[in-house]
Amino acid sequence: MASHYEAPIRKPLVIGDKDYHDVSVDISAPIEGRANRQWWIVFSIALAALLWGIGAIIYTISTGIGTWGLNKTVNWAWDITNFVWWVGIGHAGTLISAVLLLFRQKWRMAINRSAEAMTIFSVIQAGLFPIIHMGRPWLAYWVVPIPNQFGSLWVNFNSPLLWDVFAISTYLSVSLVFWWTGLLPDFAMIRDRAVKPFQKKIYGLVSFGWTGRAKDWQRFEEVSLVLAGLATPLVLSVHTIVSFDFATSVIPGWHTTIFPPYFVAGAIFSGFAMVQTLLIIMRKVSNLEAYITVQHIELMNIVIMVTGSIVGCAYITELFIAWYSGVEYEQYAFLNRATGPYWWAYLLMMSCNVVSPQIMWFKKIRTSIVISFIISIVVNIGMWFERFVIIVTSLHRDYLPSSWTMFSPTYVDIGIFIGTIGFFFVLFLLYARTFPVIAQAEVKSILKSSGSKFKKLRDAGKPLYQMPVEKAGVKEVKKTTAPADNQDGKVSDLLSKLGTFDPAKEKADDLKKVKGIGPKMETTLNQIGIYTFAQVSKMTNIEYDLLDEITGSFPGRAQRDDWAGQAKKLNKNS
Repeated sequence: MASHYEAPIRKPLVIGDKDYHDVSVDISAPIEGRANRQWWIVFSIALAALLWGIGAIIYTISTGIGTWGLNKTVNWAWDITNFVWWVGIGHAGTLISAVLLLFRQKWRMAINRSAEAMTIFSVIQAGLFPIIHMGRPWLAYWVVPIPNQFGSLWVNFNSPLLWDVFAISTYLSVSLVFWWTGLLPDFAMIRDRAVKPFQKKIYGLVSFGWTGRAKDWQRFEEVSLVLAGLATPLVLSVHTIVSFDFATSVIPGWHTTIFPPYFVAGAIFSGFAMVQTLLIIMRKVSNLEAYITVQHIELMNIVIMVTGSIVGCAYITELFIAWYSGVEYEQYAFLNRATGPYWWAYLLMMSCNVVSPQIMWFKKIRTSIVISFIISIVVNIGMWFERFVIIVTSLHRDYLPSSWTMFSPTYVDIGIFIGTIGFFFVLFLLYARTFPVIAQAEVKSILKSSGSKFKKLRDAGKPLYQMPVEKAGVKEVKKTTAPADNQDGKVSDLLSKLGTFDPAKEKADDLKKVKGIGPKMETTLNQIGIYTFAQVSKMTNIEYDLLDEITGSFPGRAQRDDWAGQAKKLNKNS
């Protein structure tokens, strides 16, 4: 017990009276049940955006990148802005998974899986833009140092653009392996719960024969630590190398040594903001409020506040160094950002990235779900404009006033960007319907130390687990009281349709044999007066709804798991 002890001052990371079975049921519910109306609405919007983006990409490739708003002065604009923005968003996944794992932070366990998935999907979006910008994407393999048998093709190893190829492909590969490794116990859980043979076969294949033996867990922990150790340097290296695209140039506003740490801090800043956006939506849509709690949201907000302060410090440092350097071109570049034609973009960047996170100093605000959601969106808007300001305002006014020009995006630029956002959400929504969005094995590992049920038992000096009481192989039926809210009328209506139980004449069935009914739910049903498969088998949609109103927990579970159908089969076999 001592190894599970956690200081009572710490708030529980899993709220509600959850046990191990509840964790499995709650996390597998979005996969086993049908998609709700909200999911289909969001998926339809995302799919429409994706199709628009595909159309814009096809038009660009067939016509040429002259369809974009680029000109002889601003030859990088939305393409590289979106590229850096998507790579930055992908940073938080590896940070939450790898770095916080090495630091043994328990609060990561409810959010790391979605963060890892977000990393994979955002890096995919980022990789699209350099390929499209080539103009001839079918020649993308030219960036790879291929053997001379394919011709005398030499890549420029001095170019940071080539370093990007290696850094991002390595980052994607390690993140994908790390993500899939962590999913193995969850795939096995879905495999063991699957009813359809096809599902059981598919999840059996992707779980790589996971059995849950001690040897499996030993190898799982060893591989996770090794991958975390490999992935941690990538958190710093990937966006550092992306910053070299600018820092190694001689253009005023880019040629600065502060870019590597500045870009890394900004990437973590925007990545955590996107994770926050997705988690707040998902906890509501997938009914995961017990696992993604207000405490998780608050801790994420603290990271956003700290990294936002670092980014603000970097902005001030940039301005100071430009003044202190005495280089008039550098000074003008920063003056032009704040007072030139793109002043509105600079104002948006400063407002969203520097001012908005500072309100998180107040606990009441950083624990507000609505304000946290708004700030997370505002931060990502600000980080997009940061990249836009760095790139476009440094390019649109060159050394020669005769080459000064303005950049304006075309509908093709906008269409491709919206298409990548749609593609990202299509992938994420499909992931949420086929993959466990929370690492159930890891959450179970902290349940006795961080679950509110076990904290209450420990504080009361009670044992954390008790074996069920049985007499001579017959389940003992304990006399219990009605539910705490005494909804006598609803209970009477329900029992009038299902029938009452007479302990003198009937024997109680083990309702836990019905998939979806755990020890806690069985106790609740017994409190209502439901003890037999025969009673459960009489349930229809009306009784399901009435049961949900009485219990007030896990709405739709009985209907989704078809308790009545299962009970009919069990009643025949008994």
